[in-house]
Parts: sequence; structure tokens; C-alpha cells
Amino acid sequence: MRTALVTGAAGFIGSFVCRTLLEEGWRVIGLDCLSDYYDVSLKERREAGLMAYDDYRSIHGMVEDPGLLMSLFKEEKPNVVIHLAGQAGVRYSIENPRAYLESNIVGTFELLEAARAFAPEHMLLASTSSAYGANEDMPYTETDRADHQMSFYAATKKSMESMAHSYAHLFDLPVTMFRFFTVYGPWGRPDMALFKFTKATLAGDPIDVYNNGDMKRDFTYVEDLVHAIRLLIDAVPARPADGKVDDGDSLSPVAPFRVVNIGNNDMVQLTDFIAAIEAAIGKPAIRNYMPMQAGDVPATWANADLLHKLTGYAPKTSVQDGVASFVRWYRQYYDT
Repeated sequence: MRTALVTGAAGFIGSFVCRTLLEEGWRVIGLDCLSDYYDVSLKERREAGLMAYDDYRSIHGMVEDPGLLMSLFKEEKPNVVIHLAGQAGVRYSIENPRAYLESNIVGTFELLEAARAFAPEHMLLASTSSAYGANEDMPYTETDRADHQMSFYAATKKSMESMAHSYAHLFDLPVTMFRFFTVYGPWGRPDMALFKFTKATLAGDPIDVYNNGDMKRDFTYVEDLVHAIRLLIDAVPARPADGKVDDGDSLSPVAPFRVVNIGNNDMVQLTDFIAAIEAAIGKPAIRNYMPMQAGDVPATWANADLLHKLTGYAPKTSVQDGVASFVRWYRQYYDT
């Protein structure tokens, strides 16, 4: 039986990843601090579903706690590590940047030090499409420069990539970094647009539509994303013997390190996303048009060719189907 350590296990994406591995017969060690950044009861419900599996072990703690990850690595010696813990949200990083420094940077340092001492077969770490920052060349490709992050959240995620690359190079640790593109679906985070828009529209309250609706996103359904993660577990990067890397591959010439976009390879107008919510609910939204928010970007769009090359898979769930699935879950969960 293979063992996976999943950080952020009670989170939106983490809980789906854990369930997928458990269903496949893995033993899963789930680490989560159950922070109060959003409704803790939602995290507790996700975790309760995982606790029903005999091969799931739950650990409550913060990744930045000194020595916690070192002890877990020493005790469990996980075959695979999937690092999803961290402080999320572009806007909150303006209000409380220290939370991002501690969780995303210090926490990742603790993880890398533990992996240095007890090397797993593969480490997979969550980054973000926000790492592309001010880059306007679309679709975003992993080999593009990503030097001008627009928020402190994005800056900490890009810092995680650089830190992980240095450890991959120095200690021959195989690392894959994911750049996620606007993940949505059932059990999603309440601070995300889909959750907010659905809640407000059902209640007859207005929704804030930023940049006057002129926003585009590559929306990625959570089950598609998790399937891609599962396939990438087996796509272990190796240091190229001669330093040569194939065209289009983000593999480092000096380390077993790769960055991979996980997105739908599509760009959807925000107003069309709202229309999908309205169709699923059967009720129009009251739109309050607003200017662009600080730290945000007008568009994201993933080139997912590398993901397909490595795994043979491409996310495919349409926004209409994905949004309808979320609305069904929301109405059942909140009995509305």
C-alpha cells in the first residue's frame, strides 16, 4: 500500500484529492489546521467524509509549525507528497500579508526541509495561475516568463516555485508544481465568486461584478483538476542527463523540477459565467458593476498542452455543467 501525505486535506481541493486516493487503495495522511479563514464547519464536514475510510489518518496542525512536518515525514515516510495547504485569496493578501508569508513561504520551507531529510518519490506542490501576473501573452504557457506578480498572494506562490526548484536541484528531489486556473465546483470555498454569486442570487441580493464585467477566466472544474493531479503523480520529473529539454516542456535543465498548468484551455467571459449561474438557479442575478479590484488581473487562460503531453488528459467539463453541479450541491447542503 502506497502512502500519500496531503497538506490542506480538509480544504476544497485537498478533500477531493484525498478521497480519490483512498478510493484507489492508498493510505492517506491528511494534515490541516482547520483555519477560520472561512466557515470551519464546511472543512469539518469535508474531513468527516474522509474519516469514514479506514486508511485515512487526520492530523491537525499548521505546516509552518517548526518540526511538525519533519516528525510526520520521519514517522510515515510518505511515497508521495501533495502540498495544497496555504493561505489562499488575492484580496485577503492585501489585508493580512503576514498570513501568506507564514503559511505559503515558511510552511513550504518546513516541507522542503522534511523532504530533504526523508525524500519521497515525488512531491507535487500547488501554485497558481496568478503567478503569470502582468504577462499579457495568452494562453499562458509554462515556459513563459512570470516575473511581475500583481498581488502578494501570487508573489508568495512564485516564491514557493523558486524555493522548490532550489531544493530539487540541490537534493535531487522530484518536484512538480501545479498552476491552477480558477477551480470551482461542489464543496468550494465561500470566498470564491461562484459561492458568493449563488448565495446572493438565491437570496435576491445583488452581486458585485468587478471591472464592469469585463473579466475572463479559465474556469476548471474540481473533479477534472483532481483527475489531472492523480495522473501527474505518476509523471515523475527526472533531471535531464545532458541539460537539454524538449520544446514546450517546462522541465528544468538542472533539476528534476517541472511546472504544469491545470486548466480547461478555454477563456470564459465573467458575464457568461453569471448567466450559467442564473440558468442553474432559474432566477436572474442583480448585478452591481464595480471597477477592477487591486491585485486582480482582467484575464487568465491556460495552455494545457503540457498536461496532455504528460498524461494524455485534458480537462473538459463545460462551465454550464460544472456550475449546475455546484448549484445542486449548494441547494442540498444549505437546504435552499
